[in-house]
Amino acid sequence: MKQPFEAVVAAHGPTVLRVCRAVVGPADADDAWSETFLSALGAYPDLPDDANVEAWLVTIAHRKAIDVVRRAARQAVPVAEVPDRSTTAGGRDLDLWAALAALPDKQRHVVAYHHLGGLPYDDVAALVGGTAAAARRAGSDGIAALRRTYPGIEGGRP
Repeated sequence: MKQPFEAVVAAHGPTVLRVCRAVVGPADADDAWSETFLSALGAYPDLPDDANVEAWLVTIAHRKAIDVVRRAARQAVPVAEVPDRSTTAGGRDLDLWAALAALPDKQRHVVAYHHLGGLPYDDVAALVGGTAAAARRAGSDGIAALRRTYPGIEGGRP
């Protein structure tokens, strides 16, 4: 028997948010997260009882994150005045986001889906295209680049 949807959100919400932040950045992550769970809510009753819920949600998050990026690229952001300096992150680690953002798209996505989302490389390869070996290599290269460029990673997982 399936868990109530609110239990699914509570159990997997933090993982989905980490994936969304890694893919679209901290500014748009909440939108991608919300759209992920709104979409999942409609499809959840038809999900088989033995399905890997976390992998299913990360797949939806991947698609919604791409939608957010595409939508943002098409829209101008009007502002009354251009600020003199950038706003603060409010405790967020923007250095880590900058290090992730500097990675090539495939490496960033593999790091997000495998290391933050917990998906096996076979599932990551299905999302980003290519083979599991290619996804494993992209993830390894991405983590190696993060270790070189981001001082907060010391031999462990991001």
